[in-house]
Amino acid sequence: MDFRIELIPLAVADVDRSVAFYGDEVGWNVDHDVTVNEGLRFVQVTPPGSACSFCFGVGLEMMPPGSKQFIQVVVDDADAACAHLRERGVACSDVDEQPWGRFVRFDDPDGNRWALQQIVRPSGAAGS
Repeated sequence: MDFRIELIPLAVADVDRSVAFYGDEVGWNVDHDVTVNEGLRFVQVTPPGSACSFCFGVGLEMMPPGSKQFIQVVVDDADAACAHLRERGVACSDVDEQPWGRFVRFDDPDGNRWALQQIVRPSGAAGS
C-alpha cells in the first residue's frame, strides 16, 4: 500500500496576496483558484516537479487562523534555488551548509516557513 502526500494546507490572511506571492513571486503553478461563493474560495499551488501541492483560501477550515507551517522541499541545487528566489525578488537566506544538506530558507507573507534542501550524501556513504 502506498501513502502519498499530495496536499498540505496553509493558513493565510489575504488570499490574493498569497496567490501573488506563490504564483508571481516564487513562480509556482497556480493550479486552481476557484471562488464557489463569497464564503468559499479554494486555491491550490504546486512547486515545479512536485507531486505535492499546497492549498489555502476562504472557508476551508483546514488550519486554525493565524497558524503557521514549516515545510521542507527537496531541490537539486541549493545555489540555483537561492538564485531563482532572489531573481524573483523573494527574500531568502544564503545557502546554509550542514553535514546532512544545503538549505535555503524563506517565509511567506503570513509567516509560513520554507526550507529548500539540497540533499548531500557524505563521501563514502552507500549509494555515492
